[in-house]
Amino acid sequence: MVKQVVTVFGGSGFIGRHLVRKLAANGAEVRVAVRDIEAAQFLKPAGDVGQIVPWQTDINVPAQVATAIAGADVVVNLVGVLYERGKRTFQRLHVDAAAEVATAARAQGVKRFIHMSALGADVGGDAAYAQSKAAGEQAVSSAFPGATIFRPSVVFGPEDHFFNMFAGLMRFLPVMPVIGAPALPRISFGGDDLVSIDFFGDGGCKFQPVFVGDVAAAMVRAIDDPASSGETYELGGPRVYSFKQIMELLLAVTERKRTLVPVPLGLAEIDAMFLQWLPKPLLTPDQVKLMQTDNVVSGSLPGLDALGVDAVAAEAVLPTYLQRFRTPTQQGAHAI
Repeated sequence: MVKQVVTVFGGSGFIGRHLVRKLAANGAEVRVAVRDIEAAQFLKPAGDVGQIVPWQTDINVPAQVATAIAGADVVVNLVGVLYERGKRTFQRLHVDAAAEVATAARAQGVKRFIHMSALGADVGGDAAYAQSKAAGEQAVSSAFPGATIFRPSVVFGPEDHFFNMFAGLMRFLPVMPVIGAPALPRISFGGDDLVSIDFFGDGGCKFQPVFVGDVAAAMVRAIDDPASSGETYELGGPRVYSFKQIMELLLAVTERKRTLVPVPLGLAEIDAMFLQWLPKPLLTPDQVKLMQTDNVVSGSLPGLDALGVDAVAAEAVLPTYLQRFRTPTQQGAHAI
């Protein structure tokens, strides 16, 4: 990468911290545009003195957005939320703020704009999250026609919400859900058992988890690749997993034994009505709507391979950061 000034909105978040480190390693001067600069100070040692600068920015204040962008060669927008709280709505952050950042970037002559969306973005979808992500893409492309858009599936890595959350729940719950299982079990006759009952069907909702390091690498390569201008990339890992397979993988990694329980989407939506009010919701009704559609790449758009990134499988990475969820006895045995 030629030395550039890169402003990363949301740079202290899960994906942002990995991207900032890769940008710094490639010689870029990085401004980490965040609401709380103290919470972003941990990134500074990842670069030389003055190379990574936390930049006080309220994305709701146009003047602060413009200041964070002034003089930048590249702008990356990673701002997003998984659930709504107060003023932090999907419309405000995924659409209005994205449009504001893209408009300011174009007005100041920024050369490249990278925007984080999500797999399943769909203006006609049932989930408000998917609708807002699609509307955000449209707003960004309208304001900055050469913007590069990324749509990742579930992103995994040391600070992820998805795998860490379920691995954490396994420490306390005797059973684990398989969301998206059929409402009625499938009964078949014949064979050695004469009658067999299948409670899980295809294993529930499908996901194609992608490693956070691969997402960050793809973004860095897109910045230096003129051919990526105006493109939309779907990012998925090398394997598709059903919800049941994900639970089984987590049980194997944490070396725990738990009973898997089928949870049809209808029942999951009822549970979500209560779980959504937790400080950090385990599940919301809108997320249940998202799971009505498999979260896998369509194959009609370029992916990681188009940017020369070899996708890393979840099996290769999960053990490196989920070992802490094993029982103390198990951890001690592995330390011997």
